[in-house]
Amino acid sequence: MFDRYEAGEQAVLVHIEFPKEHDREDLNELEMLVSSAGVNSLAVVQGSRQKPHAKFFVGTGKAEEIAEIVQMHQADVVIFNHVLTPSQERNLEVVCQCRVLDRTTLILDIFAQRARTHEGKLQVELAQLRHISTRLIRGWTHLERQKGGIGLRGPGETQLETDRRLIRGKIKNIQKRLEKVAKQRDQGRRARSRNEIPTLSLVGYTNAGKSSLFNQMTNADVYAADQLFATLDPTLRKIEIADVGSTILADTVGFIRHLPHDLVSAFKATLTETREADLQLHVIDVADERRQENIEQVNAVLKEIEADEVPQLLIYNKIDLVEELSPRIDRDDEGNPIRVWLSAQTGAGCELLLEAISERLSDQVLACTLELSGKYGALRGALYRLSCITDEQFDDLGNWLLDIRLPMIDWNRLKKEYGNEIDELIKLDQLS
Repeated sequence: MFDRYEAGEQAVLVHIEFPKEHDREDLNELEMLVSSAGVNSLAVVQGSRQKPHAKFFVGTGKAEEIAEIVQMHQADVVIFNHVLTPSQERNLEVVCQCRVLDRTTLILDIFAQRARTHEGKLQVELAQLRHISTRLIRGWTHLERQKGGIGLRGPGETQLETDRRLIRGKIKNIQKRLEKVAKQRDQGRRARSRNEIPTLSLVGYTNAGKSSLFNQMTNADVYAADQLFATLDPTLRKIEIADVGSTILADTVGFIRHLPHDLVSAFKATLTETREADLQLHVIDVADERRQENIEQVNAVLKEIEADEVPQLLIYNKIDLVEELSPRIDRDDEGNPIRVWLSAQTGAGCELLLEAISERLSDQVLACTLELSGKYGALRGALYRLSCITDEQFDDLGNWLLDIRLPMIDWNRLKKEYGNEIDELIKLDQLS
């Protein structure tokens, strides 16, 4: 809705190095963002500073250098790999005589291109409105003119004030619509909770291969491409996990360094799938030189949305791009899976991932021996239909002794049908 550029426009990129890690950005990431947005990069202006310049962010001399390069290449837009204040954007536009975008605006526009569902479009529009509302102090003369006309003369309100009021009203309207969508999502989550279906949530840095892995695991056809934020809207699919049963797998939006706060806030409802999951599958691009920094960035966003307490299984993806790496499961001192090495592109190691998930969710599997008298023949039949009986014997009294192994989901369903007293039929619990 707030189109700041058009596909195919020509851009000059600006990347400044700062000594503090928190202020640093990745130039390669900026180039991928620009490519994902469909903008052509003409030149890259680089430099270094101890801290941002108050007026131009880059300093007077560098601002003039950028303006010269813009004129040389006849560029349409200047894109900074940093967050600019509204006044810095305005000052730079005056010097460069073209539009100036910062990193946040670029990411918001990419999200706007990627959103497909009604909820996704609303969330992006909300984030854009919140962001643009801070940019209504620009030097555009029409924003300062007072409205005129019959019945509207006199003090009135400036166009700027009108724009702010309209934006506030639209933000409230979108928030109400999103609350309605959130309630519908909550109903779905409550239904899954009642049925006690475990949920797995794919998280990770953007372009780590989450959607490719999602397609491998579910035989879905989710769009996946070698670009940032290839998919935006969350997708849920049911999969079957050995010894666990039906499980919901959720593919969510990818994270990025310094993900705009307005986006995190707008997408909190969607990211609830991540916060309320039983297990997070943290997908990592093993071929990325900055993978450790990416891991830290993902964990920072998870903390911001209060999802950092959910158990994680690390998925080191794209091993096909690194020599001497092969599929495997890494375990902790207690033998629990903590890392899986695989390639979502080739499918190598995906069976190990299913094995690791089964083990991590094994506390949701009941393995025991049941002692059933003749009156529980119907229950015995139900257990056979679930194919969960591994051995059957008889005791001296003619009771059935059944060794069973089945997901707790199915056992709890049986309890609803036959009563909670069937817990008393457990003679030997085989799980320590």
